[in-house]
Amino acid sequence: MIRKIDINSEEFQLEFEITKKFTDEVVKKFNLFYNPDEDINESIQRGLTRNQLVYGEKFCPCFMVMGKTLEEQKQNPENRLCPCTPALKNEIPNSGNCHCGIFCTFEKVNQLLEENHSSTFVSTRSKLTKEDCEKLLSKYEVSGIELEGLLEARKEGIIKFNLVDTREWMEWVAKRIVGTDYLIPTTSFFESIEQIINQKEVSTILYCRAGNRSAQCQRIMMDLGFKKVVNYDYGITTYKGEIEKGEI
Repeated sequence: MIRKIDINSEEFQLEFEITKKFTDEVVKKFNLFYNPDEDINESIQRGLTRNQLVYGEKFCPCFMVMGKTLEEQKQNPENRLCPCTPALKNEIPNSGNCHCGIFCTFEKVNQLLEENHSSTFVSTRSKLTKEDCEKLLSKYEVSGIELEGLLEARKEGIIKFNLVDTREWMEWVAKRIVGTDYLIPTTSFFESIEQIINQKEVSTILYCRAGNRSAQCQRIMMDLGFKKVVNYDYGITTYKGEIEKGEI
């Protein structure tokens, strides 16, 4: 069952304020800086808040939380508790920011600001043929431009596939890709996957915020027998196509 968390509820708002103080403390303690994109920061803070309410811990919202009990979840090395060790020891020193993008070095902030103020990038692409689509759907990952092309081809009846959002309900309501067919959150994955369990022969494209949760779901779905499962690398944060919000 998909858990619907009301971000406007008093419970969420109170916990959200605690989370913002928590991330402020992380920035101060490790001499870091927030991402200059406030939408990214708020999205991660909301995800941390959601995980605190669901799991009782601030697990990284960009990764699927594994384990049935809190004890199992905390002991599983794949589950990241914010601020996570991989970010502090590897990602930030080497890339300038954690995987989620909220915590950055000073140099990374300046780089991002320069990129945001660079000249407008115009992308041109021709329409995809059926052969083009089939090649893309045979890949392990697709880019944002490729996903846009596939959605346009599907609209014209050239190809068939399911587009699945693996984020949480509150993220889906706030912002999702136009053409999304199903919401299958990682917090209720094995229950929600029943929506498409009889469509294993249909190609499936998964996405999340930054590509990690969807990649984890991709591996699980392939183990479950789904024939073609493609991950949208880097997720909705990099998508330049049509976006919609609100409940259906």
